[in-house]
Order: sequence, then structure tokens, then C-alpha cells
Amino acid sequence: MNEKQQRPLGRPRQTDKKQPTNELIIQVAALLFMENGYQNVSIDDVAEKCNVTKATVYYYYASKAELFTQTMVQMMVRIREKIRMLLQENLPLKERLLNITKSHLKGTVDVKMDGFMKGTKNTLSADQKVKIKQAEASMYEAIENAFIDAIAKNEIREMNPTFLAQTYLSLLKVSNYNNEKKQIFSTIEEVAEQIIGLFWQGVRKQEEHQNKQQ
Repeated sequence: MNEKQQRPLGRPRQTDKKQPTNELIIQVAALLFMENGYQNVSIDDVAEKCNVTKATVYYYYASKAELFTQTMVQMMVRIREKIRMLLQENLPLKERLLNITKSHLKGTVDVKMDGFMKGTKNTLSADQKVKIKQAEASMYEAIENAFIDAIAKNEIREMNPTFLAQTYLSLLKVSNYNNEKKQIFSTIEEVAEQIIGLFWQGVRKQEEHQNKQQ
């Protein structure tokens, strides 16, 4: 039996490419979904950008919904690891949060967040939605643990760490554009400083506030 007969339908041929085909598909799909939104990306689009056949994409991912789910999960895993790395730096919490904020803003500056998830509500299965939610929760866990640690060290005032994490993450979604698509601030760094400055007003210790007033 020759190689062609042994190879299952749709299975990509083995090549000398360093990057595995399934990883390439995920990487390309992530960029397409973020730039164009779920509704405006097809399996054909992904296959063309990857320079593979449509059957090859379906060999790894049975549907666009499955491809999107795996793309989201793996993207959140990478974000979680980046967050953990930044949180491990030997810096005050405020500076670590500022670095995370800058990194997030730089990574999403060209992402059309309004249309990113549009069209997935009635397309993804319940199991796929759960997988994305679990990946999201795991991503946010590192932030929440950082607040728990900061409270224990008396670095910030005592508050519910889950609430703090959700509040901080909500601020990360603030856009640098007004309704007329004009920039509010001139640089990403300035946006990050404004976000952290606003957030820190609510979490800093009372004595720190009093010392600044004196």
C-alpha cells in the first residue's frame, strides 16, 4: 500500500515546515477572526491564507465553530501566560498592572472588538461556549490571585478580589476612540496610565491618599 492510500482523506501531506500545520491554521485563524469578526471569516479564507486545502483545515477542525473555539482557548492560554510572566516581575503591583495594560492595549489596538464575537451566539455549541468560558476564567485567575496577594501584603486596601479583577478587566476594554473615531489620547502609554490611575484611586490604601494630600 502506498503513502497516498494510507493517508486519511483530508490529511495534509508531511512537509519540512518547522511549524505544525494545525498550529499554523490556529495562528492564521486568530488573526482573521480578530481583524474581521467571526461572521466574515470562512474556512476557505483560512485555507487560502495558510496555503493549504479546505480539506486540510477540516482534517484538524470539523467546523468553523470548532476552529473558532480552539482559537479562542489557545489565545487565552497565551494571554494567561503573558499575564503571569508580567505579574512575577519584582515591581510594585501598580507598575505590574501598568505593564499588563500596555501589553494588552498594544495587542488589541487593531482588533474590532465589537464584531469579534458577533454571530457566535447561535453557532457555538453549549460545550464550546463552556470551553471558552473556562479558558477565560483561567486567564483572569492570575489577576485575581495578584490582588489577593497584594491585600495580604497590605499593598492595597481590603476589597473583594474577584470584584477587583472584574473591575480592572472591564477598564481594559475601554476604547481610545470617541464616537467619531478620533483618538482620545495620543499614545497607548497614555491610555494605560489613565486606566491604571483611575483604577488605583479606588484600591490604594487610605494612608497613601492622606500622605499625598499633605
